Amino acid sequence: MSPDQISLGFLIVDVAKLMRRSFEKHLAGNRLPLSQARTLIYVAKHQDCRQVDLADMLEIKPITLARLIDKLELADLVERRRDPNDRRAYRLFLRPKAEAELSTVALVAEQTRRQALRNLSSDEAQALVFALRHVRTNLSA
Repeated sequence: MSPDQISLGFLIVDVAKLMRRSFEKHLAGNRLPLSQARTLIYVAKHQDCRQVDLADMLEIKPITLARLIDKLELADLVERRRDPNDRRAYRLFLRPKAEAELSTVALVAEQTRRQALRNLSSDEAQALVFALRHVRTNLSA
C-alpha cells in the first residue's frame, strides 16, 4: 500500500483530534468540560433513551456515562427517570436549565466549525461535508 492509500484514515483522525482541541479551547472558561458537553448534546438528541443505550452511542462504558450523568444531574441539566418497563434501567431527559448550556455549546461548535473551514469557499465546505457524509454512510453499511 502506498502512503497516499493509508493517509485518509490518519488524516480524518488528525482532523478530529484538532477539532476536539479547538472546541475545548473555545469552551474553556465555561462550566462544562467537553465530555459533559458531548453527553448533554447526545441527551438532547436522544431524550427518553435508556442510559445504557446512550453509553453505546457515545462509545463509552456505562459506568463512565453514569459518572457524567451524575455531574449533569448535580448541575440540574439532566434528569434520570426509572424506565417503566425495566426497573433496573433509567431513561434520560433534559432539565429546563440545559437549554442555556446547549446554546453556549452551539456557539462554541460554530466557532470551531468556522475555524476549521476558514479559507475554504462555501462550495468547497459543502463538498467536504457532503463527501464525509458519504464516507460515513459507506462505512456504516
